[in-house]
Amino acid sequence: MANWFECKVRYDKLQENGSVKKVNEPYLVDALSFTEAEARITEEQTPFISGEFNISAIKPTKISEIFWYEGGDRWYLVKVAFITIDEKTAAEKRSVSQILVQACNFRQAFENFEEGMKGTMADYEIVSITETPLMDVYKMKVVD
Repeated sequence: MANWFECKVRYDKLQENGSVKKVNEPYLVDALSFTEAEARITEEQTPFISGEFNISAIKPTKISEIFWYEGGDRWYLVKVAFITIDEKTAAEKRSVSQILVQACNFRQAFENFEEGMKGTMADYEIVSITETPLMDVYKMKVVD
């Protein structure tokens, strides 16, 4: 199971109008620890950032799964409540999970989520779908 860490990278970004603006952009990395998350985001961002940058924050997330879509340029967080029935009390129990979905727009995020959930036998209800400010997501590199 993946451990997803949100890492914020602070650096000077060249704007389209030629001015330089200090930005603090969030990224998601799959890592085993805070130390590995810092090393991974540094490795991933070094080729893209000219000049100095620093990692301003690292925090673990509660993302349980990611539905990838190659054509998507945005990331949406889907909060979904899985519904189970307690056999003893017959009470309905909800457990909320967070799933990250890659898509181009809100409608596509919903469709990609539904497509990703096709194989599940569990009853669920979408609590919310929100666009995240994430710039990119870096999964664990597989070493051959």
